[in-house]
Amino acid sequence: MTKKLGFGCMRLPLLDTNDQTAVDMETFDTLVDAFLEKGFTYFDTALTYHGSRSEEFVREALVKRHKRDEFTLATKLPPRVLKAEEDQERLFNEQLEKCGVDYFDYYLIHNIGYSAYQQALKYDTFGFVQRKKEEGRIGKVGMSFHDTPELLDEVLTAHPGLDFVQLQINYIDWENPGIQSRRCYEVARKHRLPIIVMEPCKGGNLAMVPARAEALMKAHSPNASVPSWAIRFAASQEGVMMVLSGMNTMAQVLDNTSYMADFKPLTEKEYGIISQVTDIINTDTAISCTTCRYCVAGCPKKIAIPDYFALYNSAKRAVTSSMSSQFVYYLNLASTHGKASDCIGCKACEKACPQHLTIVDYLKDVSALFDNGPGLPTK
Repeated sequence: MTKKLGFGCMRLPLLDTNDQTAVDMETFDTLVDAFLEKGFTYFDTALTYHGSRSEEFVREALVKRHKRDEFTLATKLPPRVLKAEEDQERLFNEQLEKCGVDYFDYYLIHNIGYSAYQQALKYDTFGFVQRKKEEGRIGKVGMSFHDTPELLDEVLTAHPGLDFVQLQINYIDWENPGIQSRRCYEVARKHRLPIIVMEPCKGGNLAMVPARAEALMKAHSPNASVPSWAIRFAASQEGVMMVLSGMNTMAQVLDNTSYMADFKPLTEKEYGIISQVTDIINTDTAISCTTCRYCVAGCPKKIAIPDYFALYNSAKRAVTSSMSSQFVYYLNLASTHGKASDCIGCKACEKACPQHLTIVDYLKDVSALFDNGPGLPTK
């Protein structure tokens, strides 16, 4: 039986944290070797990771140093970089060369949200990956997705040829109205697609939880690491075939492989503890929005107010410096809604808000965080 833990190559060990291309190859080599020695085989990279060089780093650490039948390799093509349909053939061939392989076990259309989906339709990206599969250059085709469950249902209904879908699933986003992990998961299950999980620890944020939350976890299982709860939560969901974890230290590799080697799903009591942990984390909330959505109907700029507030809260709770996933969701929402900075201050939203929130002021905070944000990496 295939083990459910995959090695995510978006956050490789760095010699210089200010330079995403300064990967510590000596350390990366040892991590790859240890991962394989523990019986795990799945590696996930993408065209755009680490300054568009992650695929090369994977070639050096994995492909050149291990037999092709010893590992499973996945990479991705982002529709947003396409300028013409023929770009796909060129980029695909470049990816084969950069990775040093003649086929990919898994190949994903990367970061599908509304605007990326329109690009994919324009350039027949779904047709392209299917043709590559027929040619034997791709084993299984899928997509990674960062948007609403309604759009996910639309995409999966229109493209029944996909073999799997990659979703952001973790316990803090399970009911987050800006990300809606549970509802996206349910859509994938409805379409009977195997699920690969990304961001189970939410960029490291669920590896370091508030002291009260950690105490609950340690009281139940003193030897279990904090991130193990997050990864086991994702892996415990029915239909999940793989959980990706970005590992950049040997301690992380050894910890993750220790409990995933003979994976045990969460018990009912452990789900209860995670529910309490979630409540503790959510208590530290910057904007007390209940997502009733009364504010949305009268907004002349069609700003996704409660969704933006949920993403803002999530970013403010972050215990690491990365807010890439929130930024991705914000951009995808802003492609079909007004941006936070589009607010004209009419205060129709505030008149409708039963919590009497100063929404106009909060939108300025959201705008300051997201509207001029850097081009952060996406998963």
